Amino acid sequence: MHLAYPAVLAVLLFCVGLYGVLARRNAILVLMSVELMLNAVNLNLVAFDVWLRDTLHAGQALTLFVIAVAAAEIGIGLAIVLMVYRNRGSSDVDRLRDTAEPTGPDDSGTPDDSDTPADREEKAEATA
Repeated sequence: MHLAYPAVLAVLLFCVGLYGVLARRNAILVLMSVELMLNAVNLNLVAFDVWLRDTLHAGQALTLFVIAVAAAEIGIGLAIVLMVYRNRGSSDVDRLRDTAEPTGPDDSGTPDDSDTPADREEKAEATA
């Protein structure tokens, strides 16, 4: 078997995954695209391991390690996406730019323009 066949397939898988990461807005689809990219790397690792006829099978061992790390990454990633969806009502990546809680008096994170510095100091002392 030629090395070019799995290498071309891995490149195609990686490109589809890269397109999914760059073009998608849904966090679940972004995680699935990252998994496609990791699978392309795994395919290359196994193909080069077979092509080099490594007696230790280091490529296959590294592939198992990458699969274990990918499983942990997906577990934590899905937990984060579910918590964000419960709190925000959407898993749209573009809308998740600001994840900090608002701290300003009007709940937007910025102080009012009508507040004077003296009013701000009084509010700070009152909350302290």
